[in-house]
Amino acid sequence: MNDKDKANPTPGVAEAPTVLLLPGWLNSDDAHWQSRWEALHGHRRVEQDDWLWPRRGDWMARLDEVLLDSSHGVRLVAHSLGCQLVAAWAAHSRHTERVAATLLVAPPDTERDDMPPNLFNWRPIVRERLPFASLVVASTDDPYCALPRAERMAADWGAAIVEIGPRGHINGESGLGDWPEGLALLRGLAGDAR
Repeated sequence: MNDKDKANPTPGVAEAPTVLLLPGWLNSDDAHWQSRWEALHGHRRVEQDDWLWPRRGDWMARLDEVLLDSSHGVRLVAHSLGCQLVAAWAAHSRHTERVAATLLVAPPDTERDDMPPNLFNWRPIVRERLPFASLVVASTDDPYCALPRAERMAADWGAAIVEIGPRGHINGESGLGDWPEGLALLRGLAGDAR
């Protein structure tokens, strides 16, 4: 068996791309679409050491560590603070070539005055252009980010944006269930046929 066969043991069948789930502050609960995608599709959650007092540098280092243990062509699926993680990580990592695309759902405005102190070290928002295909998904009534701020972040990151109407913070409380529409957005962004 040659190296190519080892990488793809079933000739003619494309290996599914790795999808890493990046939850936000306090992680994603069982009702959250990220948790449901993990259970249904086998996507891998990037676990963080501290979900309550998240430190940007620690979260970035953990993402780097997980990506170095993954194949190239990874899809990142971020929710809330996970979106800010992607932006900060991409601005500082030397491993961005491992990422093919990112779905950035409900990025929070961590620069708002009413953000909890747990998130103060996520200021300022990193606004450098992302070096991979990216799509921001925003709600028109997100309690953690006004739509114009989400649109500005998307523009700064060089990401397309999709507004999905009044869906709150696009989390477990939004009643999305398995959120097949979000999965379709990810597949379209990544160019997957499945």
